[in-house]
Amino acid sequence: MTLRVLIVDDSRFFRRRLSEIISIDPLISVVGMAENGQQAIDQVKQLKPDVITMDIEMPVMNGIDAVKAIMASHPTPILMLSTWSTDGAKATLEALEAGAVDYMPKRFETISTDSSVVHHELCQRLRKLARSKVVTTHTSPSPAQRITPVFKSAKKQSLSLVVIGTSTGGPIALQKVLTQLPASFPYPILLVQHMPATFTPSFAERLDKQCNIKVKHAENGDILTAGTAYLAPGGTQMTLKADGQKRYLKVQSGQASESYKPCVDITLESVKNDCPKETLAIILTGMGSDGLIGCKHLKELGGTIWAQNEQSSTIYGMPKAIVDAGIAERILDINEIGHHLAELK
Repeated sequence: MTLRVLIVDDSRFFRRRLSEIISIDPLISVVGMAENGQQAIDQVKQLKPDVITMDIEMPVMNGIDAVKAIMASHPTPILMLSTWSTDGAKATLEALEAGAVDYMPKRFETISTDSSVVHHELCQRLRKLARSKVVTTHTSPSPAQRITPVFKSAKKQSLSLVVIGTSTGGPIALQKVLTQLPASFPYPILLVQHMPATFTPSFAERLDKQCNIKVKHAENGDILTAGTAYLAPGGTQMTLKADGQKRYLKVQSGQASESYKPCVDITLESVKNDCPKETLAIILTGMGSDGLIGCKHLKELGGTIWAQNEQSSTIYGMPKAIVDAGIAERILDINEIGHHLAELK
C-alpha cells in the first residue's frame, strides 16, 4: 500500500524539492502541499494523509498551532522539520508536546545538493512514523483508570541509581515519567535521549521547569546527587565513574563510528562496572534496539529492568527488544512508570 504524505512549508522551493525527494520512493506518494498551517488543517480533512511533514515558522498559522488543531480533529503522525538552533529546539519541543511524533533538521543546503542521503533518511523515517501511535492527550489517567502493570517477579531490590533510555517519542514519555516524581525522590537518574546537541540544553531546561525533581544538562565531572536527573548532552557519550563512595559523570564527545550519540548501551555498560545490582534501567519508546546489550549485561549482574508497554509506546522498538529478550521485570504503561518509581524506597 502506498504511503500518502502531506507536505506543509511556506517555501515553494522546499515544498517542491521535498516532493521530488520523497517521490523517488515508489511506495510513497505526495498527495498534497500546503504553505501554512490553516491550509494544512483544511487539506488533512480533505486528503486524510498517512503522515505529515510540518514546518514551524509560517504565515497565517504556524506549525505548532496547526499540530494542535490537527491532533484535536484528525490525529495524524507529524514529522516536524525545523532549524537546529536554540530557538528551533524550543519550538520543536513545543510541537512535540502539542502532539507531533518526531523531528528532522531543515537544512536547505543539504536538501539542495545531497538528495540521496536525505531521501534514505526521510523516507525511512516516514515509513516508521506511519506505523507509530499518535498521542492526543498528555494527561495522566485518573486512579480509576490506572492500567495494571505486568510483573514478571516480586523481587525486592536495593537501589541507588535509575537509568532511563529512549528515542522517538521520548521527550513526551520522559515528561510523563519525571513529572510524577516528588522532589524527595531518593536516587539520581541518568537520562539518555537520542537528540542532537542543539536540542538537549533546551530540553533539560524545559523538564526542569516542569518537574519537582531537579533536571540538569549533564556536565563532565557532575557528582551524582539524589533527586536530580542528568540529561546526556547530544553528540556525546555519558558514562558513570566512581571514586570511593562518590559517583560522578564523564561526558565526552562521541566518535564518528558510533550510531547513537548519546548511546543507552554505552551508559549502561559503564554502570555495570560500579553498581549493577543497585541499578534500575528503564527503556522507553524508540526506534531500534539501543539499550538491549547494556540491559542484558546489567540483568546478568543482578540489575533490574523495566520496559514501556506496546500500547503506550509511540514506536515499539527499543522496549520491544527488551520484552522479547525476556529480561523485563515490569512492563508498564507510560502513565504508570512514574507512579511506580515514586513508590520505590
